[in-house]
Formats: sequence, structure tokens, C-alpha cells
Amino acid sequence: MAVLEHKPKFADSEKITINLGVIDLGQIDLLVQEGFYANRTDLIRTAIRNQLVVHSDVVKQTVARKSLVLGLQSYSRAELEAVLAAGERLQIQVLGLAAIAADVPAELAAATIESVTILGVFQASAAVKAALAGRIHSRY
Repeated sequence: MAVLEHKPKFADSEKITINLGVIDLGQIDLLVQEGFYANRTDLIRTAIRNQLVVHSDVVKQTVARKSLVLGLQSYSRAELEAVLAAGERLQIQVLGLAAIAADVPAELAAATIESVTILGVFQASAAVKAALAGRIHSRY
């Protein structure tokens, strides 16, 4: 009999809304119409990635200076229980996605997480987010 391991799924993208001037939007539509890009989103993603490449050294230096985890940082109930047993508290600092498992009780999160600094997305249950509300620092 095969044992299936359940791994939580994390969204690999986040929806944002931007406002563009009509001339910029018209130029985007023209480039899409001429076949340079598949759609508006394709052009916008490409433009963002190009800018991130241009500024990659600044991002790397800042991540190192601020001791940020770059990418995905997730915490399971077992990990937080181990932190509690050790009498420690976490200062979560992530550029990307920080996730607290859905089965983590709000009381456990409050007892083990001192602060959350996130540049990106913070995924946790509504109860955990409420318990940590005064400790969550986010740019957006």
C-alpha cells in the first residue's frame, strides 16, 4: 500500500491591479496586436522581469543586509511546537512567500512568532493572522 504525503500547495503568483495611462495602454495593445507579446499580461511580466534583472545587485545586497529569506519560507505545526518546546521565538523575515500551515492554532503562532516582516505574500489562516496582527509588517 502506497503512503501519500500531503504537501500544502502554494500559489506561484499573486494578482495585482495597476492603473495605466491611456497612451501607455494603447502602446501595449499595439505591441500585442503586432505579435510581440501574447497579451497585455505577457508584456507587463516581461517588463517587470527586465527591471528586476537591472536591479538584481541591489536586491541581492538588500536581502543579505536585512537577513531576508529569499523565496518560500513555510512553518508547520510540528516546527512551531519545537520552537515552543525550546523556549524560542521566531522573527520571520521573507522576500517572497511566508506561509504558516493551516493546522497551526492561533495560540501556537502567537506564542512562537515574535514578528513577521514580509515583502511579498503572507499566507496563514484568518485566526493566525488576527493573532499576529500587531506583529506583521508588510510593504503592501
